Amino acid sequence: MSVDLRTPATIASTAAQLDLREALRLMLTIRLFDEQAVALFRAGEIRGSTHPYIGMEAVGVGVTLALRPTDYVTSTHRGHGHTIAKGGDVRRMMAELLGRSTGYSGGKGGSMHIADMDRHMLGANGIVGGGMGLATGAALTARLQHTGSVAVCFFGDGALEQGVLHETTNLAAIWKLPVVYVCENNQYAMSTRSDWSVAGGDPASRAAGYGIPGLTVDGMDLVAVHSAACDFVERARRGDGPAYLICTTYRYHGHHAADPLNYREREEVERWRQVDPIERVKRAVVGGGVMTAAEVAELERGVEAEIEAAVEFGKASPEPDPDQLMTDIYA
Repeated sequence: MSVDLRTPATIASTAAQLDLREALRLMLTIRLFDEQAVALFRAGEIRGSTHPYIGMEAVGVGVTLALRPTDYVTSTHRGHGHTIAKGGDVRRMMAELLGRSTGYSGGKGGSMHIADMDRHMLGANGIVGGGMGLATGAALTARLQHTGSVAVCFFGDGALEQGVLHETTNLAAIWKLPVVYVCENNQYAMSTRSDWSVAGGDPASRAAGYGIPGLTVDGMDLVAVHSAACDFVERARRGDGPAYLICTTYRYHGHHAADPLNYREREEVERWRQVDPIERVKRAVVGGGVMTAAEVAELERGVEAEIEAAVEFGKASPEPDPDQLMTDIYA
């Protein structure tokens, strides 16, 4: 079973070290970037699909702010939030979504294939569970090269049913690799509810089978996510091996931008919107005297301008040269 052994004092101590202003900036950037991406998709300006991270911002930001620049991250098909939280360039990201040569993958990868190796963001991945082996391999590299780096593997509740999760966790536990497996349980794998399709109750309880810790936290609460992530990341860094962090969250939009959302009730979505992670952080920064309401509004306007500039940059960039079609296939 999942047991949280941290005390309120421990959580409060971790929260005190969290830069709430920066966290809010990142969460707003993720939200506004994906809102713009959905609008561009619906306007027919994005080729392929895009999977919004809207509603889940506390997980990507809470975990990533527990990392060092040299720590690794592997992502999912819903990877914009992780890329932005790891310091990705929203201009290059938007250019990639628009299929332009200035994008992260030269305009040839699209929404699900954004990576930034300079920031140790090892890539979004269109394969469910595809980042598990990559993150575990990065953790093995860190161990063999004695770099002190940690790898974080983000995955959705749909990937809980993938066999590769067992295989990678088993190896990581045996070798005590510095990796944290972070499940973003947003309640639905496409249109299938996780409580209909995942056996065994709380997924964190699986960790006991490998002799590693597992914990489920409120994924709509930035502080709860960050506190647990700090504990597990530092545990991994000191050589104590992997852990499972299950973050219970929710996506406000469909599985992808064209999803008709005919498989859930509007009232369910509204219940989750009542605990919106960004609004909770706004209340925290104003209530705690970190920022005034006017400063929050100014920050939001600044992020809006940044995203608008990213769209302009992408639209003004050239499309890939047809001669580049066969490049970047092999290393």
